[in-house]
Parts: sequence; structure tokens; C-alpha cells
Amino acid sequence: MFDKLASQPNDPLLALIGLYNADARADKIDLGVGVYRDDLGRTPVLRAVKAAEKQLLETQESKSYVAPEGDRVFLDLLWDLVGGKDTGKFAAGVQTPGGSGALRLASDLFARAGTRRLWLGLPSWPNHAGIFGATGLTVETYPYFDVPTQSVRFASMMKAMTGAQAGDAVLIHASCHNPTGAGLTAAQWQELAAIVAERRLIPLIDSAYQGFGTGIDEDVAGLRQVIKAAPEALVAVSCSKSFGIYRERTGAIFAVAETQTAADIARSNLVTMARTSYSMPPDHGAAVVRTILASETLRSDWVVELNSMRDRLNGLRRELAHALSDGWQLAPQIAEQQGMFSLLPLSESEVLDLRKDHGIYMPTSGRINIAGLKSADIARVASVLKPLLG
Repeated sequence: MFDKLASQPNDPLLALIGLYNADARADKIDLGVGVYRDDLGRTPVLRAVKAAEKQLLETQESKSYVAPEGDRVFLDLLWDLVGGKDTGKFAAGVQTPGGSGALRLASDLFARAGTRRLWLGLPSWPNHAGIFGATGLTVETYPYFDVPTQSVRFASMMKAMTGAQAGDAVLIHASCHNPTGAGLTAAQWQELAAIVAERRLIPLIDSAYQGFGTGIDEDVAGLRQVIKAAPEALVAVSCSKSFGIYRERTGAIFAVAETQTAADIARSNLVTMARTSYSMPPDHGAAVVRTILASETLRSDWVVELNSMRDRLNGLRRELAHALSDGWQLAPQIAEQQGMFSLLPLSESEVLDLRKDHGIYMPTSGRINIAGLKSADIARVASVLKPLLG
């Protein structure tokens, strides 16, 4: 049987980890893998997470399975954080192995319900197209971001949406767009919500970076506007970044509808599909998030830490933009973008030269992880980038 299989190429981003680790240069810089890092290059465990884990260690009485849909208290608290309390809609959630698990269940649900097409803005997170294609959806694309001008192609995006048909799905990033960092204005969110409602599209909103852009509520303001306007929606949530629990694979998929009955029907199908995929969700990360959100003290400390991470990212953006400003006229755009990522107008050969000659690692797309920078490295990074960007 195995002889009939073709060997598959390594994921380019995961392969980049191995290349970086094998580089013996002391001054190498990793701007590739999408995890938050502090100024010492560490991905820290948050104080609130440590405190929640200690509490669980002392009080948890069982390691039995959680319910097939996951921890209901976790789901309720997470939806209050993401969806808020005044959307005018009803939601039903299923706990998933990370945000990727949530997106896969959403794609499975689309396929089961007869949705044939999903509209995906480009550029996007590389795994999006693979997840949706794996369930047989036809992936149509629309232009989202223009790399040379570092600007959102909103008019082109709206024009493309007029070609979408009722019942088509559309993937929307809630905030801190991956890989560009470029978001929509309040007016653009309003226009997007209107066309989604008018054309009766089904939004799938990917929320992976809540709190990394402007603020916890601010980063989901557009999401809430869209689900208020749309008759139905799916919201995929990752807890990896906001809580710093990447390896715990903690996420959820929420079905949002105009009646609780409709939302519950969607959830029953999500649970059935999860059962035939991974059966039961992992518990530890969800238990940590639930413990934090349910405790006024832990929640307050988590907010302080999350604000600190956001402030660091925004500060790095300003420093990098300033360091590039005398050689690249679009450098101010870097400071205006949000979250961990920006997408630089670099060719594949230029990226490979940066890797070989300077030990600066990034995907060949030119996407950089701002959190991979240290303040002490910014001058050197800017000095080698300016001849390429100017």
C-alpha cells in the first residue's frame, strides 16, 4: 500500500524551523514561526496561566472525558469574550483542537449542508486553502491586500463579493490579519457586513488574535457587526495567541443563528463530525482558559499581560517603521498594521539571500513575525532591508 503513495513535501514554514535551528550563527534572527516572543526571544507562560494550572492541579478530581461538545462553561465564557452579549443572535459552540480544528469542522459543516463554494481573500494564512479544499469545497479567491503598496484592496474585494451567490461561504479575518497585519476600517466593516447580509452569504470568521491589535473588545467589533447582519455565521476561535497556550491546542467553533433551535441543530452536526474525527476534545487548555475567565483576579491579570504583549508588538512596529523610514516611503504602513505579522515586498531570491548572507529567517513570501524582533536587532534588520525595499 505504501508503495502507491507519493512522498509529500515538508510544510515550508515548519521546514524553516529546522533550517533556523541548524544555523550556528549567534546573531541569527527568526522572523518566521508565528508565535509571540518577548525581548529575550522566549515564548513565556503567562502568570495567569501558571496560576490557573496550579489551581487545577490542586482541585481537579478527574481525568475522564469531557462532553463530546467540550466544556460548556469554557464555551459560554469564551463566546461572551468573542461575541459579546448583544448580537441579537443565538450561538452554540463546540470545543476543538485549536483554531485549525475549528476551521476544519466549519469546512465539514459547509460540505454536509450543501455549501459548494468558499470565498478566500488573498493573501491569507497558507493553511486556509488546504483545509477547505480537503473537504471538497471549491475555493474562490478575492483580492484583499496589495503588497507593493501595502494597502487593503477594499474596492476590489467588494467588487468580487458581488459575484458570490446566496449560500456561498466567505472567510473573514476578525483582526490582526495573517499574513499582512492590515485590517479594515469601521466604515469598511459596515460595508462588508451589509453586502454579506444583502447577498445572504455565510461568513466564517477566523478569530485568532483577539487583544493583539487594539484591544479585547475593539478587535472583535467588526466580527460582532457581521454576525449581527448575517442570518447565519460560523466563528472559529483560537486561544493559542491570546492566552499563550499554543501547544495545548485550544479552540472552538461557534454556530450563530437567528434562533437557538437552528444554532443547536448546527452544533449537533458539528459534534457528530467531531466524533468521527477526533472523538473528544482535549481538556487542559480549555480548563485553563475557563479558570482564568471565571476568576475576576486571574482575568484582570491576564488582561494586564495581554495588554503588555500588544504594547510590545506596537512598539516594535514603530521602531521598525522609524528605522526603515529613510529608505522606504511605505515604512509608516508597518506601524499602522496590527498583530504579529507584516508582508514585505520581497522576492523569493531576496528572502533566500537574507537567510544565507545575514541569518535572517522568514518564509519566502516575505511575511515577517514582528514578535521575532528584538529592539537590539532592529537597526541591523532595517539596514539590510532598506536596499531591497527602497
